[in-house]
Amino acid sequence: MNNRDYKNSSKDGIYHIYNRGNDKINIFKNSEDYSFFTFRIRQYLFPEESLSIPGSRIVPLPDKSFSLLCYCLMPNHFHMMIRQNTELPISALMLRLMTSYSKYFNTKYKRVGHVFQDRYKQVPVIGNKQLLWLSAYIHQNPKKAKIVSDSLKYDWSSYQDYLSHQSFSLVTGSELILDQFKTRKEYGHFVDDSYKLLDEKEELREVLMSDEISEGVSK
Repeated sequence: MNNRDYKNSSKDGIYHIYNRGNDKINIFKNSEDYSFFTFRIRQYLFPEESLSIPGSRIVPLPDKSFSLLCYCLMPNHFHMMIRQNTELPISALMLRLMTSYSKYFNTKYKRVGHVFQDRYKQVPVIGNKQLLWLSAYIHQNPKKAKIVSDSLKYDWSSYQDYLSHQSFSLVTGSELILDQFKTRKEYGHFVDDSYKLLDEKEELREVLMSDEISEGVSK
C-alpha cells in the first residue's frame, strides 16, 4: 500500500498530513478563512467545546482521539503533524474537516468544484530524527516562502505555541518534541538553524517530503 494512502493509519502512529488547493488555488484568502479552518479543527479536537455551542451541527468525534503536534496553514496549502491516539483512523478527522471547509469556501466565494487537489496526503513519521526535523520544516514554511522574515511573526502556525504558552492553543502533545530541548528558546534555535540546513541538505528534504509536495507548493 502506498505510504501516502489516506486510509492507512494506525493507533499511536504519527503522520504528516498535507494538501494544497486544486490547480494550486489559494485556499486561504484572508484571516476569516484561516480562522474558520482552525475553528473547525478545534471543534473536532475538543468535542466538549463544540457541544457547548448552541445550535452547533458538528457531530463530535470521541474525545482525545487525535493530538495535533504542530501545523502551518499557508495561502495555497497546509501541513499538520497528527498523532492517532485510538483505533479511529485519521481519515475520520480529515475528511470531515476538508468537507466542511470546502462547503464554507465554495459558498463564500460563489464557486463550485473541488477546493483541494486531492483528499489529502499522509506520510508516517518514522523515528525521532524525522519527528524533529519535520516539526522544524513545518514551522519554517512561512519564512521559506518569504511571507515573513521571521516565522515567529506568522499567526497561522503552531510555532508561537512552541516558543511561549498560548491560550486556547490547538496543539496537544507538543511535549514529544519540546521535552527533547532544555528550554523553548533552545527549540527556537534548532528551528532557526534548520532553515539553512533544510535548503542545503537534500537527504533531509527527501526524508521529510515527497516530490509532489515539495515542488511548487512552498510559495
